[in-house]
Amino acid sequence: MNSVSDPRTEVTAHWSLVVAALLATYMQAMNISIPNAAVLHVQGGLSMTDDEIGWVFSSYIAASAIVMPMTHWLAGRFGRKVIFQVSIALFSLALMLDTLATTPLQFVSARILQGAASGTLAPISMAILLHELPPFRHGRIGIAWSVTALLGMLSGPAIGGWLGEYVGWHSIFYISLPMAGFIALAMGVYLKEKKLHKSEHFDFFGLATFSVGIAGLQMLLDRGERMEWFASPEIWAEAIASALGFYLYIVHVLTKDEHFLNKALFKDRNFSVATVMFFAFGFVLLPTLALTSPMLEELLGYPADTAGFITIPRGIALVGALLLTWRAPTRIDNRLLVIGGLALVVYGNWRMLGYSPLMDWWPVVAAGAIQGAGLGMMMPALTRAAFSTLDPRFRAEGTVLFNLSRLYGSTIGIAIVQLYFYSNTQSMHLALANNLRPYRIASQAAGSLSGQGLALMNELITGQAALVAVIGQFKLLMIAMLIVSPLALLLRKPRSGNIPGVAK
Repeated sequence: MNSVSDPRTEVTAHWSLVVAALLATYMQAMNISIPNAAVLHVQGGLSMTDDEIGWVFSSYIAASAIVMPMTHWLAGRFGRKVIFQVSIALFSLALMLDTLATTPLQFVSARILQGAASGTLAPISMAILLHELPPFRHGRIGIAWSVTALLGMLSGPAIGGWLGEYVGWHSIFYISLPMAGFIALAMGVYLKEKKLHKSEHFDFFGLATFSVGIAGLQMLLDRGERMEWFASPEIWAEAIASALGFYLYIVHVLTKDEHFLNKALFKDRNFSVATVMFFAFGFVLLPTLALTSPMLEELLGYPADTAGFITIPRGIALVGALLLTWRAPTRIDNRLLVIGGLALVVYGNWRMLGYSPLMDWWPVVAAGAIQGAGLGMMMPALTRAAFSTLDPRFRAEGTVLFNLSRLYGSTIGIAIVQLYFYSNTQSMHLALANNLRPYRIASQAAGSLSGQGLALMNELITGQAALVAVIGQFKLLMIAMLIVSPLALLLRKPRSGNIPGVAK
């Protein structure tokens, strides 16, 4: 009997592809955040400076965002199976290079390769799921795909924290190798090759200029504080590259009919407004993790595994709210869900402003869960708003831009909060140290302290300054949400029939 026509073989192939596609989505999302709770171990192992920590996350996200728009063209030109297998191979190679790195430059280079390889995994995985399942299940698999990606991103800190604390920071990358092996095997055995009959044109110039603009801005924000801003030729070069890249891209958009982001997308008010708000969603989603785990470990003294576990309630609340919102009846005005989500995010961040050195873990769990519930409400509500009025012809391109806005929001958000954190820590340290006057008891006592005692006093002042700076960054995230909140009033009521999977 021909094995291809064997029903049992077909069922095995079908479910193997579904599981492998979802696992690939989980793996690429988990690797964004898995260093989060173990970042201090990584920093110590590689002798990274404080301003280089943000590169652990932003390098991966930025590289992924640059490659993602090319996925459709690459799959059409070379075949989705070839691109997927090459991406898995490069991703696995990058995982090993992460563990072999001995300098910050080597590690960041490996993260860039890892992020670039991951850029095609999620889109092709989604295409495979849509191909494997009948149309009436596309709505549900879309929800499953989104939940899987979020679970990967939100479970990363807990997994990485536990491994970093008890096994070593290298293990946070080794753990993905068995997953990558299973995915490669399943796709190699069961996935059938599929290429377009005609290679489509791709706007490489538009993507290149846009990427140069984003990369230049990212480097400027990451390196500016350390290089004393425009006193450094490097910062001037990055600023010029960013401005030139954005200028050429804008001119390209205005003068050419075809480019990798269709101008027609921006003519739809709902899509444009929702995309801007989704950028703000990304601006809060990952930067909150980037701030919380180091705060718990470095300033409050929690071990890495506990810091990772404390982030779990935020993830549970986010996924739970997402599922409930997605199944909300259409008679509920979607704009109310957007506004409700915004209100919860703002309230969660407002509670974060009350963090103090004397608190236990409960305020972090409560504030994180409230913020997570708000983000969980916003994600499906904004997705409905964005695509309910968009012409179906532009849905594929719209999906790329919509997801890119979240990725760019996260990478720019991480750069900004890291920048202001270190700047505010220095200024607050100076302000607190200036309060030590000769007539104050603490200062009089300091005169009799040994060098070790003075170092301890400086450490206490630095810790206080850092905590005040962290709270300031949570305030910045809250302000960002407040700024975009009025945009919800510009959304038009979606037509539910235009969105798959919406509950009737």
